[in-house]
Amino acid sequence: MNFYLGCAVWSYKPWVGNFYPPQSRERDFLQLYSQRFTAVEGNTTFYAVPSAATVAKWASQTSPEFKFCPKFPRQITHSGLLQAAIPEAFNFIDRISGLGDRLGTVFIQLPPSYSPQYFDDLTAFLQAIDNKVSLAVEVRHLDWFKQPYCDRLNQMLTAMNVARVLLDTRPIYSSPKDPQANSTRRKPKVPVQPIVTNNCSLVRFISHPQAKYNQSYLEEWTQIIDRWLRQGKTVYFFVHCPQEERSTDTARYFYSLLQQQNSSLLTLPWNNLKVATQLSLF
Repeated sequence: MNFYLGCAVWSYKPWVGNFYPPQSRERDFLQLYSQRFTAVEGNTTFYAVPSAATVAKWASQTSPEFKFCPKFPRQITHSGLLQAAIPEAFNFIDRISGLGDRLGTVFIQLPPSYSPQYFDDLTAFLQAIDNKVSLAVEVRHLDWFKQPYCDRLNQMLTAMNVARVLLDTRPIYSSPKDPQANSTRRKPKVPVQPIVTNNCSLVRFISHPQAKYNQSYLEEWTQIIDRWLRQGKTVYFFVHCPQEERSTDTARYFYSLLQQQNSSLLTLPWNNLKVATQLSLF
């Protein structure tokens, strides 16, 4: 399997009664989530480094085929130059390595203030980590998307076998009314440059609560990802939404589009679960 689908979190109480069965307990959310999707972005590690016991528990609640894609803690990525945080980065990698075969690509999200002037700092940080885990980098300063900085970044990531995170916020900026109006964590409006810099891609799709604003972009990603999968690339596709209740259905719908394009995709675990639940009634 080289396509993984999921959302940003698994512990989301409003999903109970829809995505999760009625009266589901919070302690069971991860296990229930992993019975429906094949990966999770793991935003929780951005805010706090989990204990070794917690990491072991996460691994025990999921199947070997399931993947976590943890985000580097903000104390590493949002507190100045990266090189100063290399020891903390090593500690974080050691901790999440407890996930074993459940560990997917780990990604570094850089703040909008981290511009191409820090290219050497980023390079030194990635060299220090030196492929200890599968890595991806997300940049948000707009200069990274312009020449010559864009090519320079892509060439460096390719040389180091590091993936580039592709953030797609187009759906939420395509409607007359901003669905982020009440959000305290607004997603940036950055260009989408669908490039693969190693054998893996990590796409973060920020969906609109109204499906009609997602449709053309999902269809576009269907074509792109199908091509990458046929080239043997591994792809992680994570769906976010300002109204997170909608993200799970959007993710499932995208999988149906991709499966129509590529019939070799395995059935989504969620689909198998629905069939098993229906059969059990008889």
